Amino acid sequence: MGTPERLTESEWKVALAELGNWSVEEGKWLIRKVMFPSFPAAIEYVRQVAAIAEADDHHPFIAIDYRKVTLKLTTWHAGGLTRLDFASAKAYEALLKRD
Repeated sequence: MGTPERLTESEWKVALAELGNWSVEEGKWLIRKVMFPSFPAAIEYVRQVAAIAEADDHHPFIAIDYRKVTLKLTTWHAGGLTRLDFASAKAYEALLKRD
């Protein structure tokens, strides 16, 4: 599989609007910060994100600060945001909607 094409600013703005709680920084980072009710809940979310990332072979930067988890996505080989980043973000967002 080849490297996905980098999205134009207008393309990633449309994709971003569909996500909702995510933001873009520097035109190349797709970012989501989530606060959890407890540290174990935050770690469980990260564990689930890691499983998806491994399966997709597309890994986010992850920061854990007690109950707050920050995810950052970019596609290095494309030099910025691609549809792969937004697909990953949608999958990570779906984890939050589960009960």
